[in-house]
Amino acid sequence: MSGGRQYHSPRRELTAAATRRDIIEAARRLFLERGFAQVTIAEIAREAGTAVKTVYVSAGGRLDILRETVHRAAAHSGAQETVERIRDTDDAISAIALLAHRTRLSNEEHRESIAILYSALPVHEAAEALWDEGTSIYTCALREIASHLKGLGALKPGMTVERCADVLWFCFGLGAWRTLVDECGWTWDQAEKQLTAMATKILIKELSELSTG
Repeated sequence: MSGGRQYHSPRRELTAAATRRDIIEAARRLFLERGFAQVTIAEIAREAGTAVKTVYVSAGGRLDILRETVHRAAAHSGAQETVERIRDTDDAISAIALLAHRTRLSNEEHRESIAILYSALPVHEAAEALWDEGTSIYTCALREIASHLKGLGALKPGMTVERCADVLWFCFGLGAWRTLVDECGWTWDQAEKQLTAMATKILIKELSELSTG
């Protein structure tokens, strides 16, 4: 009958959601094992135990799956919570230590998603846009933190908010953690300690200067 309400089956929706989840997880496993460029939709379907058509209908193509992976990691990065907690600090050295710990936890939690995005960057033109989109929340948070450090009067002479934000990205951005942990084989604890010390040394006045205002 025309004009009637559409019927929604909760069981069917749950099944569709489970299928989509299985496909995305299968794709993630393959991307991690072999790199984004080396994985086909047919292989994702086989890994997920479903048909190629189902992959496209449920999750889209490889780029759609990559986009969801990046968006999910960005949404659960905890960036805004980190900003709010650092705003409550009145000690620049403690603020940097807190930033180091919070970004370490986020990078550790989303290590696989970051690795997948890195594997796609050299081989897919749209991956760079996803990189910019995925890191924008991160970089905006760092600028807010840089502004807070400036407001505390803790930055070295000539260190602007913009330059401070750049240094924070250099020390605590995705590349810093990936270089030390994945490429150099450092532990997360070692990386956190070193990056904290480096950021503090570059940005913050000496203790004697802080004590005199």
